[in-house]
Amino acid sequence: MSAPSQRVLTVLTGCTAVGKTEWALRWAEEHDAEIVSCDSLLFYRGMDIGTAKPTAAELARVPHHLIDICAVPERMDITRYVALAQRCVAEISARGRRVLVVGGSGFYLKAFIAPVADDVEVPVEVRQHVAALTLPAALAELRQLNPAGLGALDTANPRRVLRALERCLASGRTMAELAADFARQPAPFADWKVELLRLDRPAAELELRIAGRVDAMLAAGLVEEVRGLVPQGLEENPSAARAIGYREVLAMLAGQLPISELRAEIIKNTRALVKKQRTWFRTQLPAHEPIALAGTSGSAAP
Repeated sequence: MSAPSQRVLTVLTGCTAVGKTEWALRWAEEHDAEIVSCDSLLFYRGMDIGTAKPTAAELARVPHHLIDICAVPERMDITRYVALAQRCVAEISARGRRVLVVGGSGFYLKAFIAPVADDVEVPVEVRQHVAALTLPAALAELRQLNPAGLGALDTANPRRVLRALERCLASGRTMAELAADFARQPAPFADWKVELLRLDRPAAELELRIAGRVDAMLAAGLVEEVRGLVPQGLEENPSAARAIGYREVLAMLAGQLPISELRAEIIKNTRALVKKQRTWFRTQLPAHEPIALAGTSGSAAP
């Protein structure tokens, strides 16, 4: 008896404004698929305009998962995301339908192709101890726990230093030992065959699409959306408050950015994000041929 064929998981990505939403909808309709989001901002209810979240009509065309699952102040982390995504993928597959993962958020996207988190649990008392340290004090303690050195750790980045110290203290292991353990872990979707699709467009066309996207967001009421999210706790969630579109409007509302410069600032920061995304796709994704789109929303051919 031949072995059963491996289950297939299709992952669609591409940089901001490339046209993932419409392409994904058409592909899902053609292939009897359901969509699982791996966009780090679509989790949040009320963050609609600034995230270019699929509209109610678009959501009605194809079943979507992991959109609007969190209140704005609620934090999402990779461990929780992986557990939710694994459950969604299993349930969709059990219904006999294909799975299409869609998004451009690198860390969440990587969960479908490589290990992304270990099982080190950091007790509250360890977090409190580390949070009270200055960067020099945290570095001194971290070096004491890692006599062989800190490897490629960015010692000027407080968040990475504090996180490394937390994990060393909680596990009783060095950074090198933790890295070796991590490298031996299977990927969360190791039992699936992952088909990677990445959309791309010529740079000049993408520039025009970015400007048009920002104009559409501002016309649709981005400023009003952000103003309404502030009392809901937007600024309590650094990941959400720092998102492009939201951080610029917050700066404007705080009097730190003239309204006349708002559009240009959002466009500039979106362009910078696209540049980072393209670098990440080139260096972090497995070898693949991008799907070139030009002049249209793109064909959803397999």
